Amino acid sequence: MDIGKWKHQDKASKRSPLLLNIIFLLLASAYGFYIFTVRIRQQTNRFGDRIPIKVQSKQACTNLTLIQQQRSHCLHFPNPQTFSREECSCNPVHLFAIVSMQRSGSGWFETLLNSHENVSSNGEIFGSKERRANKSYNLDWLSSSSKNECSAAIGYKWMLNQGLLEFHEQIEYFNTRGASIIFLFHWNLVQRMVSLLANAYDKANKPLNGTHKSHAHSSHEAQVLARYKPSINITQLVRDLRAADTKVEKALECFKSTRHIVIYYEDVIKNRTKLVDVQEFLNLPVKNLTRLQVKIRSVPLSRQIANWEEVAATLRGTAFEKFILEDS
Repeated sequence: MDIGKWKHQDKASKRSPLLLNIIFLLLASAYGFYIFTVRIRQQTNRFGDRIPIKVQSKQACTNLTLIQQQRSHCLHFPNPQTFSREECSCNPVHLFAIVSMQRSGSGWFETLLNSHENVSSNGEIFGSKERRANKSYNLDWLSSSSKNECSAAIGYKWMLNQGLLEFHEQIEYFNTRGASIIFLFHWNLVQRMVSLLANAYDKANKPLNGTHKSHAHSSHEAQVLARYKPSINITQLVRDLRAADTKVEKALECFKSTRHIVIYYEDVIKNRTKLVDVQEFLNLPVKNLTRLQVKIRSVPLSRQIANWEEVAATLRGTAFEKFILEDS
């Protein structure tokens, strides 16, 4: 009798660990699922666009100046939900685009704007695939390049050869979203042509240690890039200059109803108060803007072009003679 009872207890004790293991496995699974769901919510909040960014009505912001109220169609009032900068909730954000042509100083100009602690300009909208990867193209404040200070102006570059003129009638973004345009052009189109030819040469020959440099970031790089003197095809010179001039005129005509400012590269170089005009145009606190790039060519055109005499003779008596007068 005692032996049978012992055998019965032995079988029960063998079943108990199995039952405990099953209970432990269920509890561990439940806890693991809980941790997984919490982590998923954290990742969604951190990386996803599922957290709505509300646009706060200007009526809720009582500290607007009269100028800001008058320009309310150009202002956006972000109310961030993912960080605690409460002072930015009523900080007006201007949306802008730098509209320009290649080799007109837009990269240099953008470094100046980005030196302002309240500005974020994010390069070309329709540049190469590598440039535009992971970028937001709606010109809103959904930007990964925000700075420690409140954002007051956010924008991009849009070059004239990237569909802006061909589809200008379909482009309603500037007016519907209140985005402003900063037109930046090279006044001296011959100087721009030299820059285009020199950049093409550098891309093909890579004189700087086998690398292509569109812009110089040191005096040494500028000196190396400035050694090349291109020869300009005089049979197409006037036609090419006229085409570039027409493109500028068309851009200004197509977007004349959009709030804009026109800036020339040469004016910014010679008169830094032009940068004050740009900052006031974007309603920014005026700062001393600095640049990261170094000017490549600072000598007269006559010392930059290999066939200068032919170029000067071709342009005399034309509408483009003004570009060579300083060297005559």
